[in-house]
Amino acid sequence: MQQCIATIADDHQILKWNLLNSETTLVVKLQDDTYPINLHWFPKNNGNKKQSQSEMFVLTSSDGKFHLISKFGRVEKTVEAHSGAVIAGRWNYEGTALLTVGEDGYIKMWSKSGMLRSTVAQTGSPVYSVAWGPDSEKILYPLGKQLIIKPLQPNSKVIQWKAHDGVILNVDWNSVNDRILSAGEDCKYKVWDSYGLPLYSSAPHEYPITAVSWAPDGELFAVGSFHTLRLCDKTGWSYSLEKPNTGSIFNIAWSVDGTQMAGACGNGQVIFAHVVEQHWEWKNFEVTLVKRRAMQVRNVTNDAVDLLEFRDRVIKASLNYGHLVVSTSLQCYVFSTKNWNTPLIFDLREGTVTLILQSERHFLLVDGGSLFLYSYEGRLISTPKVSGMRIDNLNSQTVSLSNDTIAIKDKGDEKYPSCNTPVWNVAGPLSVCHLCGSAAPRLQLEGYSGVMCRCPTENLMYMRESNLLSLILYSRENSEYSKTPQIVSFVGNRVTIRRSDGSLVHTNISPYPAILQDYVTSSKWDDAVRLCRFVKEESLWSCLAAMAVASKEMTTAEVAYAAIGEIDKVQYINLIKDLPSKESRLAHIQLVSGNFQEAEASLLQAGLVYQAIQLNIDSYNWERALDLAVKHKTHVDTVLAYRQKYLDNFRKKETNKRFLQYAEGIEVDWEKIKAKIEMELSKERERTVSGPTVRSSISSQA
Repeated sequence: MQQCIATIADDHQILKWNLLNSETTLVVKLQDDTYPINLHWFPKNNGNKKQSQSEMFVLTSSDGKFHLISKFGRVEKTVEAHSGAVIAGRWNYEGTALLTVGEDGYIKMWSKSGMLRSTVAQTGSPVYSVAWGPDSEKILYPLGKQLIIKPLQPNSKVIQWKAHDGVILNVDWNSVNDRILSAGEDCKYKVWDSYGLPLYSSAPHEYPITAVSWAPDGELFAVGSFHTLRLCDKTGWSYSLEKPNTGSIFNIAWSVDGTQMAGACGNGQVIFAHVVEQHWEWKNFEVTLVKRRAMQVRNVTNDAVDLLEFRDRVIKASLNYGHLVVSTSLQCYVFSTKNWNTPLIFDLREGTVTLILQSERHFLLVDGGSLFLYSYEGRLISTPKVSGMRIDNLNSQTVSLSNDTIAIKDKGDEKYPSCNTPVWNVAGPLSVCHLCGSAAPRLQLEGYSGVMCRCPTENLMYMRESNLLSLILYSRENSEYSKTPQIVSFVGNRVTIRRSDGSLVHTNISPYPAILQDYVTSSKWDDAVRLCRFVKEESLWSCLAAMAVASKEMTTAEVAYAAIGEIDKVQYINLIKDLPSKESRLAHIQLVSGNFQEAEASLLQAGLVYQAIQLNIDSYNWERALDLAVKHKTHVDTVLAYRQKYLDNFRKKETNKRFLQYAEGIEVDWEKIKAKIEMELSKERERTVSGPTVRSSISSQA
């Protein structure tokens, strides 16, 4: 896929630079009285086949106008926008609206065709920069030393705070991590959250900070000043500092894949930089991106070194579970840590991979606005569809992958703290949470000329039972890890943490949970029980109990629950063993795991209506029990009888109108109810005996 940038300057020329072959072409020469200030490309809409609109950019000029110009240099429309210079113009992420800010202090919003929609704000002093919020429903702009977040909805609260000790010159707001950058004449750059809380403040530089810009994935950002280009982590600390002889860098633009950037310099030059020396670790392997098209692999146990060379530049990579997955601009490479010489290679559909996630059996690519799930043999397993979500916003904090489940957190729905919707089952019903990965890149500068203006990962089991979750939590005092530590990797019992100053701290936890997980993965349940008996830790028994129930190994679960004193669970498991049918046993096993809805659905699907009703009665879900009884026209009297018995025990009277209504026309006779229940159980036993022989998961543990 061809990538290019457009540049403008006081020589009235618009130049196009091809980032693949470094060719420069003249797009158009503007009129001599048009002095351009800023330009911004129309965003490419994911899945939009009509590219004519996305091949256009907005150009602002000093005469108060902005121009909509095609990539061929044809001026499609010129609009009188402001009194005085139009300092900046910015499309929103969907390409449905355009913001302009000017010397007159006005902030105006326009349609994509250049029609004025509204005057968003009138500040009374020049506005030097503007940025859209991630959802395109808020805007960010500086006003002197203040930063202002203004929602576009009427009567919404405006957030305003003092951000710098000098005039703020540039701002940026990343749509992936939802963090804000600001740069000012006080010679500092700062990082903020979307509520205006400070996350990082740099030390003062020698000169004012004139440009800040987020990489598309939100993991890095670039800072420009006089003879200065700095590459920073999203938390604020600096990876790399370059001192090119370019004058002030007034604007910075990133490539779509986030591997390179271009800067507009005060001496009329364009500077290009590439992100190199990214670093990945997994167990005894270290992988370093030494060049744009080359990686070095080092085995620290024997100092063996392999050099991996690629036809195109590397965009994304992930090292985990014994495999290195690398995406270039055109292809995907899958290496095994056992053999670095013969990778599996397949072509990419878009060549704009923004995220790679790995699990033990599969890996997920986010490529060109679509999700692709592959096996390590290169077989395409699934292409999950997402509606109503921006795929380019997905990152390691919002997507999780296990051997059988893909979970995506909808940023538009923040009601639930865990991975919520949507969830796709690859093979079974296991939800997971996810730890993030990291890298240590620096900038590599190329020759410049011209003019411009523009965790390895680990999956953690999600346990539904709060009492088990509290027993397996491991905590440690974080004073040695600084104020805002970040987990970089978690492999086996080794945890790597990055402090807020960028330094790495390694710490170890108990090795026994990892050993236990290996036993469980290999179905070595006897070895798992022996390990827990040897270690004699309540947390380890709790892990074994949860994993045994998830695998329907109820004999092992019974032993584990007994070891941690969960006698009620032991009794319940013994009750499950005496249930008359496989379907009932399966449903109650799901109930032990906390999957109430799945347990009820299993019973209804098997035609065991009474068991589903009784399940809700035992859980005091009276409304649901009555709904099922009325819907299936059976056991309404059973529900009413148990409901009355429940109220009598607590010396209460019925106040629910539905129960009062059905109680008027139905007589409760416990003898008839008991006989009907016994008849239901007898039918279930007979069906089990007469049906095909199936070895249950419980009996198989004996």
